[in-house]
Amino acid sequence: MTELPLSGIKVIDFTGVQAGPACTQMLAWFGADVLKVERPGGGDVTRNQLRDIPDVDALYFTMLNSNKRSLAINTKSPEGLEVMEKLIRDADVLVENFAPGAMDRMGLSWDKLQEWNPRLIFGSVKGFNDASPWNDLKVYENVAQCAGGAASTTGFWDGPPTVSGAALGDSNTGMHLLIGILTALIAREKTGKGQKVAASMQDSVLNLCRVKLRDQQRLEAVGHLEEYPQYPNGEFGEAVPRGGNAGGGGQPGWVVKCKGWEDDPNAYIYFTVQEQNWARTAEVIGRPEWAEDPGYSTALARQDKIFDIFAEIEKWLADKTKYEAVDILRQWEVPCAPVMSMKELAVDPALREAGTVVEVDQKGRGSFLTVGSPIKFSAFTPDIKGAPLLGEHTDEVLAGLGYDADTIAAFHKNKIVV
Repeated sequence: MTELPLSGIKVIDFTGVQAGPACTQMLAWFGADVLKVERPGGGDVTRNQLRDIPDVDALYFTMLNSNKRSLAINTKSPEGLEVMEKLIRDADVLVENFAPGAMDRMGLSWDKLQEWNPRLIFGSVKGFNDASPWNDLKVYENVAQCAGGAASTTGFWDGPPTVSGAALGDSNTGMHLLIGILTALIAREKTGKGQKVAASMQDSVLNLCRVKLRDQQRLEAVGHLEEYPQYPNGEFGEAVPRGGNAGGGGQPGWVVKCKGWEDDPNAYIYFTVQEQNWARTAEVIGRPEWAEDPGYSTALARQDKIFDIFAEIEKWLADKTKYEAVDILRQWEVPCAPVMSMKELAVDPALREAGTVVEVDQKGRGSFLTVGSPIKFSAFTPDIKGAPLLGEHTDEVLAGLGYDADTIAAFHKNKIVV
């Protein structure tokens, strides 16, 4: 069996909910020994949030904590802090997403961690970075999307800001932190020293909104954004507007109806009018004359008629399902894709074959569906396993730290661990 790239890396997972667990779960997928440290009185709050089966760990938890071990311990007790010190002295990485100052109050300040283990990488998720005047705010997914610029630029121009269904604040921040931790591990190979790595949710959302920051500067320079639906007939304000389903990358696009849209809320495709492929696009939708017509032959000429063009495309799509339409358009090199529902993605055979969607066996639950690694490697394929039960590995961890059976039993009796 191929040794996984992060085999031998010991990670203390002091995280809960989504951003931190998403980061540490991927470390576990790639071979790290990730020990999830949880409070005895219930553990990660997602264990019992949005449960679909009574008294069984919720999918919210199992889909973010696969391949980990669980230690349930009261870290506020002297015995619990002693256990933490032993774990930290032997760890490579510690990841936390507590409120600002919580680690200090637990006796686990950055200075203390460095004293115990100068090689430790300390990964931290926060809502806002240290320089922010809001760095004491409690932050969740949609809060981050609003603070990071995503919501203000999402939705339609005649409606309110809209958040995305994608976890731009949570899982995205976890992936940014993952990049930082892996970078710090490489740096440690050169210097022998650990360091603190921080990723804030506001920063991470903004990082994915960089093209909107680009557009803000263009708007201030020229007063309009020609690729937005508001141009040339609408008005622009001082800030980047909401653009509906516009492409935003210089290639006009829109979500257009296909056969069956009256009954199926996802019977749509995304259709891109690509400048360099305009002649073929016009031909496939049955309007070949538009290729040479001065009123349509350039992107600038088409802009004031773009919704008329999409209406014509919808006429062409009226007798085609979204999959039939994509199969035709791909032959004409038109950038497009079906709008796929979660139900369709769950059963998609290609995603199953690629390991992007996997079935996992979970203690107490049986088989459930989850995401696999979105990153593919030629040398190995991550083996996605179930998430740990609360305290499932407590005794194993304590024994590995040198505690004898009597001491472990006393810990249980005194409710220091479960």
